[in-house]
Amino acid sequence: MFNIQKAVSRLNFAPALKEIEITDIKNGIGVFTPKADRPVSFAALKEALKKAGYKLASANVTVRGKVERNGEAWRLVADASGQPFTFEGEGVGNLIPAGASDALIEVTGDWMTIGEGNDAREVISTHPAMKTAPTRNESAQESRRPESIEVTSGEPISGSPLPVAPIRTTSPGLTVYRGGAFVPRYVYTRQKLGDLEVDRHTLQLGLSYTPTAKLQLEAEIPITRLLFKDKTTSGESGAVGNLTLSGKYRFFRQVEAWGDRQAAIRIGLELPTGQKDGPNQQELQAPAFVRQQLSPISGGLSPHLDLSYSQAKGRIIFGGNVEGILRSERDGFRMGHELRINTDLEYVLFPFKYSRPGGEVFAILETNFVHRGTGRVGGAPVAGSRSTEYFLAPGIQYAAHPRFVIEGSVQLPVVRDIGPLVLRTQFSVLVGVRLLY
Repeated sequence: MFNIQKAVSRLNFAPALKEIEITDIKNGIGVFTPKADRPVSFAALKEALKKAGYKLASANVTVRGKVERNGEAWRLVADASGQPFTFEGEGVGNLIPAGASDALIEVTGDWMTIGEGNDAREVISTHPAMKTAPTRNESAQESRRPESIEVTSGEPISGSPLPVAPIRTTSPGLTVYRGGAFVPRYVYTRQKLGDLEVDRHTLQLGLSYTPTAKLQLEAEIPITRLLFKDKTTSGESGAVGNLTLSGKYRFFRQVEAWGDRQAAIRIGLELPTGQKDGPNQQELQAPAFVRQQLSPISGGLSPHLDLSYSQAKGRIIFGGNVEGILRSERDGFRMGHELRINTDLEYVLFPFKYSRPGGEVFAILETNFVHRGTGRVGGAPVAGSRSTEYFLAPGIQYAAHPRFVIEGSVQLPVVRDIGPLVLRTQFSVLVGVRLLY
């Protein structure tokens, strides 16, 4: 729903983003008061929402101003902006005090733009039950209230606000149109192989930008600090990993009341920018393939291809993704090519009465299947370097604000078939935040 707010805030007559209030997240309804000195346009509002991926079903406008004759018809000239609104509908006669041209009234009605360009005019469609305000002889303070607009999107969003997405599963969502997200995460992973124990501390810095309603550009880089020890030695290192650049294209979206289905394809390229060296033989008495796993990279230039899908209905969100990574060698080393299959199940725990975005608590259960093929060292395949693992990852998210989310997840191995030269993950803890801009 933050996507709708941000799209509306870009209009020249709209107020600041924080002043656009979402009153009904289920039906996609928001309210805002336009800038007092700016003319408004239903057509411009509709186009702004269309660019953000939403269809404007209807809009109500409340206008206070003076009534005047316009040929055979009546129109209302807004008190604040001086913009004229034409009346239509069977309730017009009830709005005009008997014989009172130039009367000051307040009207609420369905709003639309008729015509284009210089011929465009803003129209209020009224009906007998439409609200009227006091005449000009009544409260002067009340008469200074500005117009207000209530927007109903024809494509209401799902039960989750836009910053929320799976923690370890790729989401087909695009955060926010003409904006993006900064996603810093800390991941602690404990690994073992025989007597060798490895503690891996990683800070993952993610940045995204969404220039259109279907395309998102992303970048992520890890910074790793690693500590290892066995019976005879110990050591530590710190280094930057490979930078990954990607583009996500959402090719399918179907939105309904209190529900949302979408699918996207993501193509990425992992660049060989990270530190490539692990401990040497003097620092750790272990095979070369084991020592290389203690570097912050898994190989060289590597393309990523990812297909993701999600659907939401009410308080339940389900999704999944399939990702393939084709690894290339860097100085003769690479891990095996990867196939990843992830699923995501989310439930909105709080609030119980869910009408506005913000303050939600999500319970999350993800599964992660990871298969790696044969790795290489010195340009030669390494026997015992294949692995297949299946993890469960329960987590929780708190949307403190539609633009700020706190999240945490614990990943635990359930099934694994791992070669004798592959480090075994005991568990992984992830904490992070998402900040939209």
